[in-house]
Amino acid sequence: MTAFVLAVFALVAPVGAQTGVENSARSDRRAGIAIPLDERAIRAAGIVVGPIEPEHGGADFALPGNVVIPPPQVHVVAAPAAGLVEALLVSADEQAKAGQPVALLRSPVIVEAQQLFLAAIADEALAADRLRRTQFLIQGKAIPERELPVAQTEAERARARLDERTQVLSLMELTEAQIAELRSNRRIVPTVTLVSPITGTVVKRHTSPGERIDAAAPLFTIAELDPLWVELQVPASRLPNLAVGAEISLPAQQARGKIIRIGRTVDPATQSAIAVAEIRTAGASVWPGLAVGVTVIAGPTTAGGDWNVPGGSVVRQKDRNWVFVRTADGFRALPVQVVSESSRGAWIRADLKPDDRVAIGGIIALLALLADAGQE
Repeated sequence: MTAFVLAVFALVAPVGAQTGVENSARSDRRAGIAIPLDERAIRAAGIVVGPIEPEHGGADFALPGNVVIPPPQVHVVAAPAAGLVEALLVSADEQAKAGQPVALLRSPVIVEAQQLFLAAIADEALAADRLRRTQFLIQGKAIPERELPVAQTEAERARARLDERTQVLSLMELTEAQIAELRSNRRIVPTVTLVSPITGTVVKRHTSPGERIDAAAPLFTIAELDPLWVELQVPASRLPNLAVGAEISLPAQQARGKIIRIGRTVDPATQSAIAVAEIRTAGASVWPGLAVGVTVIAGPTTAGGDWNVPGGSVVRQKDRNWVFVRTADGFRALPVQVVSESSRGAWIRADLKPDDRVAIGGIIALLALLADAGQE
């Protein structure tokens, strides 16, 4: 097709026209690429031009999205030690308050940790008593002073082991009150009560009563559900139209929000990127996992202005969108940013003037010349 079009131009266009196109390949792409053509060549190629109109903004466009929970609002209740799930005190989709008991875990590992804690208490008391007797005997000149550093070192080690055993019990979800009670009455308990770390909703239950689990195995996932995020699938061509802070709405769910992050990478398979919007869920019918239709309000007009051009006037060449603007010497291929398109026309952003006219017919001939210029 390109060879055919160029053959037509060779018959009807001036010899200098092709030379002008070749030279234009070295021009500034931001200002456009000049395509010199006389009236005879334009008529021979069947090129038709049409007017443009200013676009005053206010248009919006729709994108698909999925509602997700923001990662900082998700917390997992996990088993502090291997054992048996004796009871689950909340169910999926139930509300839980911070500090509320959610599960009982029976574990021989926790029993052993309490035994080691009581042994560390006895060792610390024995080492402290030995240090006091050593100090007393040194004062009475009964033993040499070189025995004091040994007794001090043993006492410090015993205190460090007791501190370590206390921290282990804390990691196994024993409260300070339970540790203090164990210290005072020395009664070992075989179960530990796990509590919710936050006030939120139980979004997933990972186990069942009577199940044996390993240490760090998840029991519940609890999350705060306000605000939520909407992950938008944004085609690469739409990315220039988005800006952080742009307003979005979910018409079917009666929710509104704003774009908080726009992805910097494009999926090669779908040629789309992920943008994230934050929405408030109060009074809205929005739940995690919901597939939604999102309306995005187009961002503010950029330098160069916004214009409506007739349908079929925008073409794509080498990953860029172009329009062909009529000039005194022929046409100027101008790169543009497409905001939205329909069967009737396109909303573009480009450096145009109100009286400019763009090619709306015979585009294939101009596209062939543009492709040829781009190879130079």
